[in-house]
Amino acid sequence: MKNIAIIGSGISGLTTAYLLNQKHKVSVFEKNDYIGGHTATVDIKIKQKEYSIDTGFIVFNNKTYPRFLKLLSQLKLAPQETEMSFSVKNQNTGLEYNGHSLSTLFAQKRNVSRPKFWKLILDILRFNKTCKQLFSEDSIPLDLTLGEFLDNEQFNDYFCQHYILPMGAAIWSTSLNEMRQFELGFFIRFFHHHGLLNVSDRPQWYVIPGGSREYIAPLIAKFKNDIHLNASISKVSRELDKVRLYFEDGTSQDFDEVVFACHSDQALALLADPTPLETEILGDIDYQNNDVVLHTDISLLPKRKAAWASWNYQLDGNFDRQASVTYNM
Repeated sequence: MKNIAIIGSGISGLTTAYLLNQKHKVSVFEKNDYIGGHTATVDIKIKQKEYSIDTGFIVFNNKTYPRFLKLLSQLKLAPQETEMSFSVKNQNTGLEYNGHSLSTLFAQKRNVSRPKFWKLILDILRFNKTCKQLFSEDSIPLDLTLGEFLDNEQFNDYFCQHYILPMGAAIWSTSLNEMRQFELGFFIRFFHHHGLLNVSDRPQWYVIPGGSREYIAPLIAKFKNDIHLNASISKVSRELDKVRLYFEDGTSQDFDEVVFACHSDQALALLADPTPLETEILGDIDYQNNDVVLHTDISLLPKRKAAWASWNYQLDGNFDRQASVTYNM
């Protein structure tokens, strides 16, 4: 049996502790005064009705989350089916649509008589077919960005600005212009694995009834007394046969192993003696802040209720602004 420290209490840290605790002694250290990381379920009451709303981790599917589904099964938690539709609303032109079904696609009736909108649909089908072919043939150009690919394949600005760039920007919380700089290979692989290149036969999406926080209590049941909140670790050093954690209050603790279940930049900052390779890898990932507002302002959704989707992207003509997405919870 080893004595193992785990730094971070998000899904990675807690799952690691859950598994290692079956054979080893674990200690989880969290710098915040709460555990759960990206789980952020908020209880609200509107018109005498109570809701538990997720504002962090929201959904998962049956195709790309097999291990998470297995974990939920072990925790005796049954997922609830949901959908992940996507809409676009252009504040300047008034265009709006929801790509979930044929009826929602034409929620704005005048789109039926717009050649430009029909061209958008055809370009969506052409984009999906082209990307699926590149994936199946393992022939995705390694040196291309998404923007260069869109230019090379002669996809027009209307398609780019009203479909593929907003969808990517919504997923990765970035601007439309920054999406054009996205690595094509990663983009196509992600879209393929999540079924986003299919018109039908897409993965089934799920939520956790009661909010994503519901998995935390059963996950930590057997090691909850070994979780340390407000843990201010100043550095982690490698010793001859152990790892030493130093705390800002001047104390230290020794462990056989340590697992960094935190962001890469945080891990690099904690390492007292990072190797050149660790410095290169951990230091080469950028992060950015995102603002999240829990609200009930339906004016941020499409005007037509038939166009309301799970993800609702709002265009305003500023291609450098970070994504503006309203999740209809």
